Amino acid sequence: MTKIKVIIPAFNEADSITHVISDIPKTVDEIIVVSNNSTDDTEINAKKAGATVLTEINKGYGYACLKGMQHIASQTEKPDIVVFLDGDYSDYPEELTKIVTPILNDNIDFVIGARVKRLREQGSMTFPQVFGNWLATNLMKLFFRAKFTDLGPFRAIKYQKLLALNMEDKTYGWTVEMQLKVLKQKLTYIEIPVNYRNRIGVSKVSGTIKGAIFAGVKILGWIFKYSLKK
Repeated sequence: MTKIKVIIPAFNEADSITHVISDIPKTVDEIIVVSNNSTDDTEINAKKAGATVLTEINKGYGYACLKGMQHIASQTEKPDIVVFLDGDYSDYPEELTKIVTPILNDNIDFVIGARVKRLREQGSMTFPQVFGNWLATNLMKLFFRAKFTDLGPFRAIKYQKLLALNMEDKTYGWTVEMQLKVLKQKLTYIEIPVNYRNRIGVSKVSGTIKGAIFAGVKILGWIFKYSLKK
C-alpha cells in the first residue's frame, strides 16, 4: 500500500491548523506539523488534532520543511510520497487525493496544485503574489522552457526524488528551488488546478511589505542562479 506523509510548516496558525488536519484524507500515513517557533497554541492544537508535532526554532519556510524531512529520514519505514501543505487553510486539504493521483496512476514524479484564477476566492492572493508568480514562472519558461504557471505550496513528490533534489533553501526560496531542481534533473511534472480561499489570519509573507520583498528577491535569485548554470 502506498505510504503518504504530509509536512505542514506552521507559524502561529492556532486558529487554522485543526481545520487543515481534519480535512486531510484518512489515507495519509502521517501528518507532520512543524511549528516554526510559534508563540500561540499551534503546537497544542495540532497535537490534539492527531498530528506529529515538531519544533523548528529557526524561522523560515525552508527550515520548517527541512525539519519535517529530517523526521521522515529518521524513521525506519519511508514513505512513497511526500506532500507539502500550508497551515493557514487557504488550500483545500481534501484535494490531496487529486494532487497525488498523477503520481499513483501515471508515475509522474512531481505535482503542483496550481491556484488558477477561476478557482481562487476573491482576495485570496495579493497583487505581489500574483505578479511574483507571473514573473517567476515566465522567467522559468524563458530560461528553461518550463510549463509551470504557479509556485503553489500545495505539492506532492515521490520521496526518493525529493531526496535527490538535495534541497537547501531555508526561507522564501524553497518552492522555486524545488521547481528549478525538478527541471534540472528532468523529472516528470504536472500541474493540477486546485481551489484556493482566503487564509485564516494574516500572511507572514505576502501580508507584509518586508516579507513580499524578501520573497521576491529570493525567488528571482534562485532563477538567475540556475540560468547561469545552464
